[in-house]
Amino acid sequence: MSTAIEFNHVGKQYRLGLVSTKTLSHDLNRWWHTAILRQEDPYLRIGEVNDRASAANHSQYVWALRDIDFKVEQGDVVGIIGKNGAGKSTLLKLLSKVTGPTVGTIRARGRIGALLEVGTGFHQEMTGRENIYMNGAILGMSKAEVSRKLDEIVEFSGCERYIDTPVKRYSSGMMVRLGFAVAAHLDPEILVVDEVLAVGDAEFQKKAIGKMKDVSQGEGRTVLFVSHNMASIKALCKTGILLENGMVKCTGDVNDIVDAYLAGREFSPDKRIVESNQTCSRPELTINRITLNGKEDNVIHLKYPDRDLHFHIEGHCNQNVKLEFECELNDMKENRVAQYVPVQNGARIITLQTDEDFVIDETIHLPRNICNGHFNLNFELCHPFVQTYARWENAIQLYLIGYETSTGTSADYKVRGLLNLADTCQ
Repeated sequence: MSTAIEFNHVGKQYRLGLVSTKTLSHDLNRWWHTAILRQEDPYLRIGEVNDRASAANHSQYVWALRDIDFKVEQGDVVGIIGKNGAGKSTLLKLLSKVTGPTVGTIRARGRIGALLEVGTGFHQEMTGRENIYMNGAILGMSKAEVSRKLDEIVEFSGCERYIDTPVKRYSSGMMVRLGFAVAAHLDPEILVVDEVLAVGDAEFQKKAIGKMKDVSQGEGRTVLFVSHNMASIKALCKTGILLENGMVKCTGDVNDIVDAYLAGREFSPDKRIVESNQTCSRPELTINRITLNGKEDNVIHLKYPDRDLHFHIEGHCNQNVKLEFECELNDMKENRVAQYVPVQNGARIITLQTDEDFVIDETIHLPRNICNGHFNLNFELCHPFVQTYARWENAIQLYLIGYETSTGTSADYKVRGLLNLADTCQ
């Protein structure tokens, strides 16, 4: 099997605080050392490690990526995981040629279809249909080739009614739907998908994961997938790459890599929930404070018989929205054990007005068969099946201390199925 992607000691360096990394004096200094003296670029030696939590020391330069070295075989599906700021998106941008490496070489065999950000590759003034043809032309496809794929793209995206509307009027969810449909259906040999899929609703995320499986298994194409959803990574990928502070920490079987990532995550009781791993933040809402059971800490201990989770969220609405609070309870291997989705039980959607301060209070009552163990909580503010406005993944670690169940045996959620926590709030 041939190699589809090869990174050879790749590094990407940025200068802090500036849009450009270069000045005239630095350019002259580089030229003198590299062209005249035939020495190494002097600025490559002074960059610091990419640690977003640390303050800058003496160097103005930072390595967003450093010494990245790996190969991906044709047809492989590779999951790239790591904390926020680890360098995942930078790596995909280098592969997609959005920017170039400072050092090292990247070789890719075939066309690359990329979905890196909401609206990537779209011209805001052009219609959805026109953008499809433009993206096909960028990939080197003829108009006839794109036309053959057009109906399939539109049907997959679910945006048929708005396909002749300028994309500047699309919601971010619609933009992601059309962007993924374009990237996946225009026959790229390599498909690159960043965590932007988190903006889409649950139904589309499932549909997109299925399409990526088909692309890799049925058509033999290569997929690189970045996500904070470990269940999606394990379901789709065979191989994993764990990035930490801009460097490859380990590669190998995806189950081993996910376990290494989960084992290495740091949860500090001194860290506030509102600051914990927010994976989606839309401008419509500003979130000021979040508490769980009256505490802002992201580590919560709940001792039986206490089984209530009281969420309190304070914020400001910058634009008219409709939303509800949803929550997911996952085990430590990212398997979803239970969920709280009020709209499924006929609950009323909350309507917020522009420039309105708001407070959301939700109480979730855990059933007896979830009263012992170690869990992660994901939660979000969203308009169901339309738009996610704010989402936190693995933001809270929940330690439940008590009897396993009323019968003394652990409940097997794989046999019982997913528990709907809204049903327990009677």
